Formats: sequence, C-alpha cells, structure tokens
Amino acid sequence: MAGMQPTGHLRGDAVRVGGDARQRFYDARGYGRPLDGNEIALSRVEAAHLLFRGDLSGIELTDGSDPVDFERFFVASAAAADRFAVRFLVYSDLRDRGFYLSPAREPWPGGSDAPSDAVDFVAYERGATPDTGRVEYPIQVVGERESIAASGLAGRTLAVVDEESDITYFAAEDGRIDGATDYEPPGSLSGVLLADRVVVWDAPEGLYERGFYGRPLTGRAADVEGALQLSLVEAASLAADGRLSLSASVGDAGADASGKRGGSEATTDAAARIVARGRDVEGDRFDRRLAVYRRLRGADAVPKTGFKFGADFRTYLDVETVEDLPHSEHLVRVVEADHRFSPRELSLDVRLAGGVRKEMVFALTAVGADHPADGGSEASGESDSVRDADVEWLSIDRLTP
Repeated sequence: MAGMQPTGHLRGDAVRVGGDARQRFYDARGYGRPLDGNEIALSRVEAAHLLFRGDLSGIELTDGSDPVDFERFFVASAAAADRFAVRFLVYSDLRDRGFYLSPAREPWPGGSDAPSDAVDFVAYERGATPDTGRVEYPIQVVGERESIAASGLAGRTLAVVDEESDITYFAAEDGRIDGATDYEPPGSLSGVLLADRVVVWDAPEGLYERGFYGRPLTGRAADVEGALQLSLVEAASLAADGRLSLSASVGDAGADASGKRGGSEATTDAAARIVARGRDVEGDRFDRRLAVYRRLRGADAVPKTGFKFGADFRTYLDVETVEDLPHSEHLVRVVEADHRFSPRELSLDVRLAGGVRKEMVFALTAVGADHPADGGSEASGESDSVRDADVEWLSIDRLTP
C-alpha cells in the first residue's frame, strides 16, 4: 500500500530517504546516491519518478511540513529546477526501457563520466547498476524549441522532447570521413572563368572518369570533346594546388571582350581570382565550403554537390571509374564553428539522409573572411592553411535506445 512506503524529505536540491532506502532503491534499482548508513539522496527527477510509481508515500518540501503528492511535487520542482518537465519525461522513458540512470553531475554516480556540462543524465548498460555499469548513453535533454550548440556535441545522445511530449533520440559521434580514391590530377590544366564556374576545354579523360572532377560539356549530338565544367569550389582547389591556370576570365576588371587579361597575371593568380568570384557568388560561405572540400579531397574522398539532397556535398569514398560509380555514402553540410542547431532543423537533415541511405555529417569550420581560403598572398602556390583548417566533423543519426 502507498501509505506503507517511505517518505522523502527535500533538503536543498536533493530528496533524502531513510529506513531501508539504500537496499530498496540504490542497491536493487540504481536510484540516488548513498549517504551515511542506509540513507540515500535522490535528485528531484529521481524522487518524482519514485513518487509517480507509488514507491514513496510523499515528500516533505520543508522541515516538518505535510508530505505532498506527485502532482504538487512535480509543479514545485518545475518552478524550482531548470527544464524539469522535459528531463522527467526522458528519465521516465529510459527507465521504462530498462535502463538505470544517474544525474550527470558530481557527487552522483556517473557524474565524472559525462563528456560535458550539457549532459543531463548518464544511462548505464541495460541491466547494469551505477556502481558497476559502463555508461551506455550520455543523455542531453532538449526541448523542441531550444537550440543546441554543434561544437563539442560528439559523444552525446540527444533526447529531443517535442510539444506533444514525444521523444526522439539522436546519436552524435565523430563524423570524420576517410576515403580510398587513388587519383592525382594533372598539373597543367587551363580553364576559362565564367560567372559561377570554370570550363576546361581540353581536359584529360581521367580528370572526370577517374577523379570525378566536374561534368563533361557534351551531349549525344555534340561535336565537342574534352570540355569539362568545374564548380568554383573544384576549380579553386585545383588552382590552389597549382594544377589549374586561367586563360581568360569573363567579368573580371581589365579583361577584354574575349575575357582575356594581359600579361602573365592570367596564369599566376588563378586561385585568388576564383576564390574572389566564389565570394562574390556566396560570401564567406564559399571559404567554409572550400576548406571542407579540400579536407575531403585530402582524405582521398570525392566530394560532389549535395544540392539535390539539400546539403553542401555528397561524398564517394572509393572511386575507380565514373562508369562503375558506387553510391555516395555521406551527406555533408558545412556550418560555422559556433553554429547552433534547432531540433527541427536537425531532425529534417537526419531524416532526409536516412531516407536516401546516407550518413549525415556536419562540418564545423571557422574559415571565413578572417581565415582566407585562398591561403593569403601565396594563392597560386601551396594553400596548407585551407587543408589544415580547423574543421570539426559531427555525424548525427537517429537512435532507438
């Protein structure tokens, strides 16, 4: 009977329970943390769950006051503790799934196992207790209308509570991408810079067929061979490596009617001119995409536009020939280093990637106007500042605990 259950006593932000509480709640079911003798301390969420289940008869909110029931304790805790309602929903759901949980802070068990202060609970391997179990899921609880800092998210499990109190779980992990595409572009390419792309008129066959750079400017009835259209990101990367020069630029100041510029400048500042055009087209976002593109190419992966999927890139890990092209494995979206997700945005991206059987990866990079993607004054030579740009990779997928 409920009247035979112990009573809790709120002291500060913890609820103390005496009697046989240690054996009954901590040892047997992983609630709370031990104090002296058989007394334990419960967090507000743990105490509310025991009260909800009828395992506590009530809780005294102040010394000597009459114990209150679940409804009054829930409302009082929601007023006193940050995000109490959504944290209770997640705690209760994971308990119902068979997990033991602890608050992810000292001195509760598991507090030292949380990867960051943003984590609310740690859930142990199913069936394991806090004093013996390995942490399975570090849980960060998020309401539908909150925002989530992208940086440092790897290693956590997001529990998003929507407006109807349904819970969706996401696993956030290191999303670093490594490929196995063995292709070295030639070093003597020459192209024409158009409004938002570069055309290489006499591209070697392998540039597209084996490196999967660009797209051929051909058709069934075409009488032109070897013409390849490169995106500005592809062209800027090749130019930064010294593999692409420009014979003409349409729209550049100082160009004649044919688009040609005078002097040796046409072959010495290709990277700077392409990057400048990219910034004209899309601002600082171009620098971030170029940094990520070069990191992916440097890891032997092949990035191509992800426009059809609402992403910046789709990636192929092992391209031997375009004729025998595998399915792309990832969708990559490039965001600022200080980006904050809305749960709705995150859910949309992850759902879309899962629907097309790809992994959703976010590339967080600080490259922008203060960190030029063209490598500064040595734009036509090495551009290690881009390849070594500070990029944090984050993979996010749906999870069923």
